[in-house]
Amino acid sequence: MKEKIVVTGGSGFIGSNFIRLMLHKYPNIRIVNLDKLTIGSNPQSLKSTESNARCRFVKGDIADERLVKKLIHGVDAIVNFAAESHVDRSIANPERFVKTNVFGVYSILESIRKAKSRVRLIHVGTDEEYGDLQAGSFTEDDRLAPSSPYAASKAAASMLVHAYRRTYGLDAIVTRCTNNFGPYQFPEKLIPKIIVRAKLGLKVPLYGNGKNVRDWIYVEDHCRAIDKVLRDGRSGEVYNISSRNELENLEVVTAVLKLMDKSADLIEYVDDRPGHDLRYSLDSSKITSQLGWKPKHTFGEGLAKTVDWYMANERWWRALADERVLHATPWKLGW
Repeated sequence: MKEKIVVTGGSGFIGSNFIRLMLHKYPNIRIVNLDKLTIGSNPQSLKSTESNARCRFVKGDIADERLVKKLIHGVDAIVNFAAESHVDRSIANPERFVKTNVFGVYSILESIRKAKSRVRLIHVGTDEEYGDLQAGSFTEDDRLAPSSPYAASKAAASMLVHAYRRTYGLDAIVTRCTNNFGPYQFPEKLIPKIIVRAKLGLKVPLYGNGKNVRDWIYVEDHCRAIDKVLRDGRSGEVYNISSRNELENLEVVTAVLKLMDKSADLIEYVDDRPGHDLRYSLDSSKITSQLGWKPKHTFGEGLAKTVDWYMANERWWRALADERVLHATPWKLGW
């Protein structure tokens, strides 16, 4: 196991879940959490680790090459979760997505290239890089055809990783995962937004006709997959990660409201966002067959845990859930 790692974006949703998992699983691991603490990050997500000497927080930007180069000195690996990640905000303001998701990854790659020791990079991508499809599932060999500025910036970052791997011989791996859900997710995302708005007695917005399909994975299962790739993944590879829980958005909203004992009358159909992909689907047989990973949670199990967590942790989300974050059509706002 890699004994010292840098986790970028570790105060965000997936990153914080990953850090807690690693600290619990590996008693000798040491983690540096580099996070800019912009929208989507919350220091409270790692409050339980504040007294843990094996985890150190550094506030900073992945685009700061000097800082990144300093932090990766003597480490075994860097796991890059840091990203601007909300499609709706990327439609309203693409610039910050390009700066963080493209130039930030360039900074990481340059820092590794100039390092004197070999550092493994796990770059965490997204299924949205492939675009959408009506039937079948994307494999790692399929072409990238992103639809939104967010997805395009993530696809560009993946291409940079591949180029640096081939040109400079970096030890780098790309993962692409489906929609995550679980504890500590920022309330602008679909499932926590449903829970929070329903809890507050507000209407639950549903884009278009609600027929868009997403494949959902419980965040702990994704973090276990990243750990597996970090330890056993083959340099230069891409690994798709999915749970094969493909559901229409309407089905997801209905399931959440049912768990909360709320009426479906709360559902309110709103304007569809521009360029809204119809369906995402990933074939994750490669990581299953080659690395032995598979998800532990069904969608129902994970969703019940998620609803229970948000209901019991209002103090965590209350300060985050302002009018803009909970807006029914956030791509119409100026971010």
